[in-house]
Amino acid sequence: MNRAAALAIAVAASACTGDIDPAWQLDHERIIAVRADPPAVAAGQTSTITALLGHKGDKMSVATPALASVVSPASLSDALAVRDGTWVVTAPDEARLAAARAELQLAATAPVPLQIGVSYAGQATSPGSSAATLVATKTIQLGVAGNNPPLAGILIDGKPPGDAELVVGKLVKVPLSIDADDITYDVTWLTSCGTMHDFDLPQAYLKVEEDDPQSGELAVVVRDSQGGVSWSSWTIRAE
Repeated sequence: MNRAAALAIAVAASACTGDIDPAWQLDHERIIAVRADPPAVAAGQTSTITALLGHKGDKMSVATPALASVVSPASLSDALAVRDGTWVVTAPDEARLAAARAELQLAATAPVPLQIGVSYAGQATSPGSSAATLVATKTIQLGVAGNNPPLAGILIDGKPPGDAELVVGKLVKVPLSIDADDITYDVTWLTSCGTMHDFDLPQAYLKVEEDDPQSGELAVVVRDSQGGVSWSSWTIRAE
Protein backbone atom coordinates (compact mmCIF):
# COMPACT_ATOMS: atom_id res chain seq x y z
CA MET A 1 0.00 0.00 0.00
CA ASN A 2 1.43 3.42 -0.91
CA ARG A 3 1.68 6.32 1.51
CA ALA A 4 -1.27 8.22 -0.02
CA ALA A 5 -3.57 5.23 0.37
CA ALA A 6 -2.42 4.60 3.94
CA LEU A 7 -3.04 8.21 4.91
CA ALA A 8 -6.46 8.21 3.26
CA ILE A 9 -7.51 5.10 5.20
CA ALA A 10 -6.20 6.55 8.46
CA VAL A 11 -8.11 9.79 7.93
CA ALA A 12 -11.32 7.90 7.16
CA ALA A 13 -10.89 5.76 10.25
CA SER A 14 -10.31 8.79 12.46
CA ALA A 15 -13.56 10.34 11.24
CA CYS A 16 -15.46 7.38 12.70
CA THR A 17 -14.19 7.88 16.25
CA GLY A 18 -15.47 10.75 18.38
CA ASP A 19 -13.53 12.71 20.99
CA ILE A 20 -14.57 12.22 24.60
CA ASP A 21 -13.62 15.79 25.52
CA PRO A 22 -15.83 18.70 24.42
CA ALA A 23 -15.02 20.18 21.02
CA TRP A 24 -13.73 23.38 22.64
CA GLN A 25 -11.36 21.61 25.06
CA LEU A 26 -7.68 22.27 24.31
CA ASP A 27 -6.31 19.93 26.97
CA HIS A 28 -6.01 16.78 24.87
CA GLU A 29 -4.04 15.46 21.91
CA ARG A 30 -5.62 16.71 18.71
CA ILE A 31 -5.11 18.45 15.40
CA ILE A 32 -7.01 21.68 15.92
CA ALA A 33 -6.58 23.06 12.40
CA VAL A 34 -4.42 22.46 9.33
CA ARG A 35 -3.31 25.59 7.50
CA ALA A 36 -2.00 26.05 3.98
CA ASP A 37 -0.28 29.40 3.55
CA PRO A 38 -1.70 30.55 1.23
CA PRO A 39 -4.75 28.27 0.81
CA ALA A 40 -5.04 28.91 -2.95
CA VAL A 41 -2.15 29.23 -5.41
CA ALA A 42 -1.92 30.07 -9.11
CA ALA A 43 0.33 28.11 -11.49
CA GLY A 44 3.96 28.18 -10.33
CA GLN A 45 3.17 29.53 -6.85
CA THR A 46 3.89 27.66 -3.62
CA SER A 47 2.09 27.04 -0.34
CA THR A 48 3.42 25.65 2.95
CA ILE A 49 1.50 23.33 5.29
CA THR A 50 1.42 23.51 9.08
CA ALA A 51 -1.07 22.63 11.80
CA LEU A 52 -2.10 23.91 15.20
CA LEU A 53 -1.86 21.00 17.65
CA GLY A 54 -3.37 20.57 21.09
CA HIS A 55 -1.53 18.60 23.76
CA LYS A 56 -2.64 16.91 26.96
CA GLY A 57 -1.16 18.78 29.92
CA ASP A 58 0.93 21.07 27.73
CA LYS A 59 0.68 24.15 25.53
CA MET A 60 -0.43 24.13 21.92
CA SER A 61 2.18 24.00 19.19
CA VAL A 62 2.44 24.77 15.48
CA ALA A 63 4.24 22.09 13.48
CA THR A 64 4.82 20.81 9.98
CA PRO A 65 3.38 17.31 9.36
CA ALA A 66 5.55 14.28 10.04
CA LEU A 67 4.12 12.78 6.84
CA ALA A 68 1.99 14.16 4.04
CA SER A 69 0.77 12.83 0.73
CA VAL A 70 -1.58 13.82 -2.09
CA VAL A 71 -4.85 11.89 -1.88
CA SER A 72 -6.50 13.44 -4.96
CA PRO A 73 -6.05 13.97 -7.86
CA ALA A 74 -3.48 11.21 -8.31
CA SER A 75 -1.98 12.90 -11.38
CA LEU A 76 -0.70 15.76 -9.18
CA SER A 77 1.01 13.64 -6.54
CA ASP A 78 4.31 15.36 -7.35
CA ALA A 79 2.89 18.79 -6.49
CA LEU A 80 3.78 18.07 -2.83
CA ALA A 81 7.37 17.84 -1.62
CA VAL A 82 9.54 18.44 1.44
CA ARG A 83 11.81 21.48 1.34
CA ASP A 84 14.11 22.23 4.28
CA GLY A 85 11.90 20.15 6.58
CA THR A 86 8.65 21.82 5.48
CA TRP A 87 5.90 20.35 3.30
CA VAL A 88 5.40 22.59 0.27
CA VAL A 89 2.79 22.49 -2.50
CA THR A 90 3.76 23.89 -5.89
CA ALA A 91 0.91 24.53 -8.31
CA PRO A 92 1.78 22.98 -11.71
CA ASP A 93 1.57 24.77 -15.03
CA GLU A 94 -1.71 25.46 -16.82
CA ALA A 95 -1.45 22.40 -19.06
CA ARG A 96 -1.27 20.01 -16.09
CA LEU A 97 -4.03 21.89 -14.30
CA ALA A 98 -6.22 21.46 -17.39
CA ALA A 99 -5.51 17.72 -17.38
CA ALA A 100 -6.39 17.53 -13.68
CA ARG A 101 -9.69 19.33 -14.34
CA ALA A 102 -10.50 16.74 -16.97
CA GLU A 103 -9.60 13.95 -14.53
CA LEU A 104 -11.93 15.43 -11.91
CA GLN A 105 -14.59 16.41 -14.45
CA LEU A 106 -14.38 20.09 -13.54
CA ALA A 107 -15.22 23.14 -15.62
CA ALA A 108 -12.41 24.54 -17.76
CA THR A 109 -11.76 27.52 -15.45
CA ALA A 110 -12.55 25.88 -12.10
CA PRO A 111 -9.94 25.72 -9.32
CA VAL A 112 -8.40 22.27 -8.88
CA PRO A 113 -8.88 20.97 -5.32
CA LEU A 114 -5.67 19.25 -4.21
CA GLN A 115 -6.56 17.02 -1.26
CA ILE A 116 -3.65 16.22 1.04
CA GLY A 117 -3.52 13.76 3.93
CA VAL A 118 -1.30 14.80 6.84
CA SER A 119 -0.03 12.78 9.77
CA TYR A 120 1.52 13.72 13.11
CA ALA A 121 3.12 10.65 14.65
CA GLY A 122 4.18 9.94 18.19
CA GLN A 123 1.64 12.08 20.05
CA ALA A 124 1.11 10.67 23.56
CA THR A 125 -2.51 10.86 24.71
CA SER A 126 -1.52 10.99 28.39
CA PRO A 127 1.63 10.50 30.51
CA GLY A 128 2.72 6.90 30.32
CA SER A 129 0.38 6.01 27.48
CA SER A 130 1.39 4.73 24.07
CA ALA A 131 1.81 7.25 21.30
CA ALA A 132 -1.06 7.84 18.89
CA THR A 133 -0.93 9.05 15.30
CA LEU A 134 -3.02 12.11 14.53
CA VAL A 135 -4.31 12.45 10.97
CA ALA A 136 -6.32 14.98 8.97
CA THR A 137 -6.90 16.20 5.45
CA LYS A 138 -6.34 19.60 3.89
CA THR A 139 -7.59 20.87 0.53
CA ILE A 140 -5.62 23.51 -1.38
CA GLN A 141 -7.14 25.24 -4.39
CA LEU A 142 -4.82 25.24 -7.42
CA GLY A 143 -5.07 27.61 -10.37
CA VAL A 144 -6.35 30.61 -8.40
CA ALA A 145 -4.82 32.92 -5.79
CA GLY A 146 -6.29 33.35 -2.31
CA ASN A 147 -5.41 34.27 1.26
CA ASN A 148 -6.26 33.00 4.71
CA PRO A 149 -9.06 34.91 6.48
CA PRO A 150 -8.32 38.00 8.57
CA LEU A 151 -8.50 38.04 12.35
CA ALA A 152 -10.20 41.37 12.97
CA GLY A 153 -11.82 43.01 15.96
CA ILE A 154 -11.00 40.37 18.57
CA LEU A 155 -12.22 41.39 22.02
CA ILE A 156 -11.70 39.46 25.26
CA ASP A 157 -13.80 40.79 28.14
CA GLY A 158 -14.42 43.92 26.08
CA LYS A 159 -10.76 44.69 25.32
CA PRO A 160 -8.25 43.80 22.58
CA PRO A 161 -6.20 40.93 24.02
CA GLY A 162 -2.64 42.12 23.20
CA ASP A 163 0.35 39.87 23.85
CA ALA A 164 0.32 39.70 27.65
CA GLU A 165 -1.28 36.94 29.72
CA LEU A 166 -5.03 37.36 30.00
CA VAL A 167 -6.44 37.63 33.52
CA VAL A 168 -10.18 37.09 33.93
CA GLY A 169 -12.56 36.90 36.86
CA LYS A 170 -13.98 33.72 38.35
CA LEU A 171 -17.69 32.82 38.33
CA VAL A 172 -18.53 35.55 35.80
CA LYS A 173 -19.31 35.46 32.10
CA VAL A 174 -16.26 36.66 30.17
CA PRO A 175 -17.44 37.77 26.71
CA LEU A 176 -15.40 36.80 23.64
CA SER A 177 -16.01 38.26 20.20
CA ILE A 178 -14.51 38.61 16.73
CA ASP A 179 -15.61 40.52 13.62
CA ALA A 180 -16.66 37.53 11.51
CA ASP A 181 -20.16 36.85 10.26
CA ASP A 182 -21.70 33.36 10.43
CA ILE A 183 -22.39 33.24 6.70
CA THR A 184 -18.85 33.86 5.48
CA TYR A 185 -16.79 32.35 8.29
CA ASP A 186 -16.75 29.38 10.66
CA VAL A 187 -15.51 30.50 14.08
CA THR A 188 -14.35 28.17 16.86
CA TRP A 189 -13.30 29.28 20.35
CA LEU A 190 -11.23 26.84 22.43
CA THR A 191 -9.85 26.85 25.94
CA SER A 192 -8.09 24.79 28.60
CA CYS A 193 -9.11 27.28 31.33
CA GLY A 194 -12.71 27.32 32.52
CA THR A 195 -15.73 26.27 30.47
CA MET A 196 -16.55 27.61 27.01
CA HIS A 197 -20.09 28.52 25.98
CA ASP A 198 -21.30 29.12 22.39
CA PHE A 199 -17.87 27.98 21.23
CA ASP A 200 -18.89 27.84 17.56
CA LEU A 201 -20.23 31.41 17.30
CA PRO A 202 -18.41 34.72 16.68
CA GLN A 203 -19.74 35.89 20.07
CA ALA A 204 -19.06 33.39 22.84
CA TYR A 205 -18.30 33.52 26.53
CA LEU A 206 -16.00 31.84 29.01
CA LYS A 207 -16.89 31.08 32.61
CA VAL A 208 -14.41 29.77 35.16
CA GLU A 209 -16.22 27.73 37.79
CA GLU A 210 -14.62 26.68 41.08
CA ASP A 211 -13.95 23.14 39.84
CA ASP A 212 -12.65 24.24 36.42
CA PRO A 213 -8.97 24.55 35.49
CA GLN A 214 -7.95 28.02 36.65
CA SER A 215 -5.24 28.61 34.05
CA GLY A 216 -4.32 27.46 30.57
CA GLU A 217 -4.73 28.73 27.03
CA LEU A 218 -7.44 30.39 24.98
CA ALA A 219 -7.63 30.25 21.18
CA VAL A 220 -9.83 31.28 18.30
CA VAL A 221 -9.81 29.61 14.87
CA VAL A 222 -11.48 31.18 11.83
CA ARG A 223 -12.18 29.24 8.63
CA ASP A 224 -13.71 30.32 5.33
CA SER A 225 -15.49 28.38 2.58
CA GLN A 226 -12.38 28.37 0.35
CA GLY A 227 -10.27 26.33 2.78
CA GLY A 228 -8.58 29.30 4.41
CA VAL A 229 -7.85 29.16 8.14
CA SER A 230 -6.29 31.54 10.66
CA TRP A 231 -5.83 31.34 14.41
CA SER A 232 -4.67 33.29 17.42
CA SER A 233 -4.01 32.19 21.00
CA TRP A 234 -3.17 33.52 24.45
CA THR A 235 -2.25 32.25 27.89
CA ILE A 236 -5.01 32.88 30.42
CA ARG A 237 -5.69 32.55 34.15
CA ALA A 238 -8.56 33.35 36.49
CA GLU A 239 -8.34 35.16 39.80
